[in-house]
Amino acid sequence: MSDDQAVEAAAASFEERLGPIEVWINNAMVSVFSPIKEMDAAEFRRVTEVNYLGYVHGTLAALRRMLPRNRGRIIQVGSALAVRSIPLQSAYCATKHAIVGFTDSLRCELIHDRSNVKAVVVHMPAMNTPQFTWVKSRLPNLPQPVPPIYEPEVGARVILRAALASSPRREYWVGGSTVKAIVGQKFFPGLLDLYLGKAGYKAQQREEPDSPDRPNNVWHPVPTTLGAHGPFDTKSRTFSLEAQVSKHRGWFVLGCGLLGVALCARKFLRN
Repeated sequence: MSDDQAVEAAAASFEERLGPIEVWINNAMVSVFSPIKEMDAAEFRRVTEVNYLGYVHGTLAALRRMLPRNRGRIIQVGSALAVRSIPLQSAYCATKHAIVGFTDSLRCELIHDRSNVKAVVVHMPAMNTPQFTWVKSRLPNLPQPVPPIYEPEVGARVILRAALASSPRREYWVGGSTVKAIVGQKFFPGLLDLYLGKAGYKAQQREEPDSPDRPNNVWHPVPTTLGAHGPFDTKSRTFSLEAQVSKHRGWFVLGCGLLGVALCARKFLRN
C-alpha cells in the first residue's frame, strides 16, 4: 500500500479478472507502541507511508475507475483514535487523524462535482485482530488494545452495511467506547488527557513480558498464519448495541420519536 504503482497495478489486475470495482475498502495499517521520545523519524515515516499514504493510494486507484462510471463506494476503516489520540501510539493516531481530514476534503469535492461516488468512514473500537501479535513495541509487556475489545465480526458487519446501504451515512461509529471517545473529546478533551496520561500505559499492556527480539511487521511481512482473530477471544465482545444503532439510526430515531409521541399522548389523555 505504500507503493502507489503497486496499488494501481493491483487495481488493474482486479478489474481485468473480476470486473468493475464497485466497493473499495482501505484498511492497511502498521503501528509502533512506543513513547514519542524513543521513536525514530524513520518509524514515523513508515507508519505514514502505509497508513495514511496507503489510504490515499487506494482512494486514487478507486477514483480513477469509479468517477468515469459515476458510481462506486470508498470505505475508509477509521478508529476512535482518529478523533481521540492516546499515548504510546502517536504515529498511528496521527495517520488516522490525517485520513479523516483527507476524506472530508474528498466528500466536498464529490458533492461539488455532483458525483454518485460516495466516501464513508467507519470508526472502530479496540478490535481482536492479529495486529497485536506482530506490531512493533518498546513496551516491557506484550501489547493489547485498550478494553473493551470487540470481535472483528462486529466491525465487519458495519462495513458491510456501509457498502450495501442505498444511502450510506458519512460516518459509522462501532462500539460504546468509540462513542465515548468521540463525544468525550468534543466536550472534555482536557479530562481525557489527564485520564489517559494516568491509565493509558497500563491499559495497552498484557501481564506477559514482551521480547525486544519478537518479529514485527513495520518493515517486512511477518511469516505467520493469517486470520481474522487475535489472541483475545475470551475477552472480546461479540455484540455492540451502538453498532446496531449506527447501522439503523433512522429506524432508531423514528422509534424514539414514536415513543415520545406515545408518552405525550398518554400524559395528555390522563389530564
